[in-house]
Amino acid sequence: MKKNFIFSDVNKLKGVGPQLTKYLKKKKIEKIKDIILNLPYSETDRSKLYKLDELEIGKIQSVKVIIKKLNFPRIRNLPNKILCEDETGKIDIVYFNSREGYLRKLYPINKWVIISGKINYFNKKYQITNPDYVTTLDNQEYVVKNIPKYNLTKGINEKKYRAISEQVINNIPAIDDWLNKNFIKDNNLIDWNNAIKNLHLFKDGKDNLSKSFRRLAFDELCANFFTLSDNRKRIKKEKIPKIFNSKNSKNIEKELSFTLTNSQKKVLTEINNDLSSKKRMFRIIQGDVGSGKTIVSLLAIANIIESGYQCALMGPTEILARQHFELAKKIFKNTNFKLDFITGKTETNKRKKILINLEEGKTNLLIGTHALFQKKINFKKLGLVVIDEQHKFGVKQRSELAKKGGNNCDVLLMSATPIPRTMMMSMYGDMDVSKITEKPAKRKNIITLSKPEKKINELWPFITKQINKDNQIFWVCPLIEESSFLDYTSAKKKYDQINKKYPNQVGLIHGALDKFDKEHVLKKFLNRDISILVSTTVIEVGIDFPNANLILIENANKFGLAQLHQLRGRVGRGEKQGTCILLFKDGLSKNAVKRIKILKNSDDGFFIAEEDLKLRGFGDLVGYQQSGVKNFRFADPVIHEDLFNLAENYVQKNLNNINQEKYTFLLKLFDRAEIINVE
Repeated sequence: MKKNFIFSDVNKLKGVGPQLTKYLKKKKIEKIKDIILNLPYSETDRSKLYKLDELEIGKIQSVKVIIKKLNFPRIRNLPNKILCEDETGKIDIVYFNSREGYLRKLYPINKWVIISGKINYFNKKYQITNPDYVTTLDNQEYVVKNIPKYNLTKGINEKKYRAISEQVINNIPAIDDWLNKNFIKDNNLIDWNNAIKNLHLFKDGKDNLSKSFRRLAFDELCANFFTLSDNRKRIKKEKIPKIFNSKNSKNIEKELSFTLTNSQKKVLTEINNDLSSKKRMFRIIQGDVGSGKTIVSLLAIANIIESGYQCALMGPTEILARQHFELAKKIFKNTNFKLDFITGKTETNKRKKILINLEEGKTNLLIGTHALFQKKINFKKLGLVVIDEQHKFGVKQRSELAKKGGNNCDVLLMSATPIPRTMMMSMYGDMDVSKITEKPAKRKNIITLSKPEKKINELWPFITKQINKDNQIFWVCPLIEESSFLDYTSAKKKYDQINKKYPNQVGLIHGALDKFDKEHVLKKFLNRDISILVSTTVIEVGIDFPNANLILIENANKFGLAQLHQLRGRVGRGEKQGTCILLFKDGLSKNAVKRIKILKNSDDGFFIAEEDLKLRGFGDLVGYQQSGVKNFRFADPVIHEDLFNLAENYVQKNLNNINQEKYTFLLKLFDRAEIINVE
């Protein structure tokens, strides 16, 4: 049997018809490899044969008994019974809705059989209803063993799925391992074929520290790093270096009302070195909330324009893009730069004029939303693309993005989402990473307080005082509607409550609103038409509301540290002192207390992200998942940190061999091959 078997459709398997194929697809099992990688979560121990006087009610156990009598009542709705015994006692085997002929064949009188199922007790006698397994003594290995349990979806019988899984595991061809024996031995791993069999049969346990599980985690990381590294090689091709003397950017920097931090200067130097090099830039700036990433990108844009190229700056929403446009106009006011702004809503006549100026090279910088990348938009000489808040881009999307401006176009991404080191490796391994770790000197640290929700009435005078001072307030709630299952405060209910206290001064925004309604509410808040914005966690990252200086977060203990830090960063963006109040219910867990304490004592987003990862683990970081961070199937940045480093080093040494059959197999196994077009 060939390797192709592993990548065949599941309907090639015996017993898998159209209906079962449909149910398996719901479980994202379409290829045989998906069955291989769908590991059991537990096992049922049927390995021991029990005497009837040893049975425990409620447990799944296996017995060896002799069949004494078959009872098929002629009264409707009464079950069929098979009376069995051993030398220590008696037991009834009960069936509902089973054919008499089938049962007579399965249970021949005076013959010994192996039966396995859940033990019950009825009418002073042990009983098994609809047993899971029945077989003869010469086939007892079919039953007497540890049987894996899989997470399944509706419509898939557990016994049927195990039969399919066993069929696959028993027929996996011997794979020529991509890791040599010495590497496996030196790093305490195990060969691939045995790892798979061990995990499905629980011979090595499914514990994520077992040799077998670590082997799959390592393979997954290798596939990921191969993809990122190959993508990096494809993107960072030869280009014509940009020539500039930074005259414009230096003049702009002198006119700023503040001094760049050392961290900003360092990142700007890294970018300028990339721009003037012979290799295309593909770099991401990571900066904490309010660290000044946009200023750095605008200074880099000034150098690009000076070199004779055009630039494009894209924001994820119209509001954020508009803010970038207004800031750029302010920053570039003493230059002769021609700036334009475009979105999907730009009027037709105005759009035509913008497009003509762009094609003729009259526009130096075009700012907008995703509309920037429409087919009809053509630059005369695009030299730099800047994408803000694009941490949701995947590897394939980044690869496509890099093609937009041709081989001489550099690409700069910005993200205000601090990410732990191991996750950074697995997300941005195809990019160069710059970090802005300092905040502007004039930026005040946000005062962070905590308070029980039952004492909320104590806060109303403080809130009223802020409104009277013409300050603005964010009020964050976890849910849109009230939930009967979760004791969370809904945004809608909170909006109604606050609106009664402050009529016509409150707005509501949540994920269920469409894009235009959401932006309408945000504009009202930005224009100070409302004083309080009640919101779920959809508050736009990156948008500056300089007049907002207070944020209240309900059920703060239910949020992750990183998410709380992002929310906190919505205030204190102007000259006013920002305050964040964390509201919580009684009975906090030790973990929740620790998270709140860390947040109150630190304003460092990178430190907070690392602590969040340690406290909650990768699988529970919902905020990261919502940000588009790849959640590995096997690898865990906390538990397998050593494997991240090992895999990265292994890939760097073997990257030139990526087209070898063994590595192609690895990439296909983890759905990476098509991303980088490896056959």
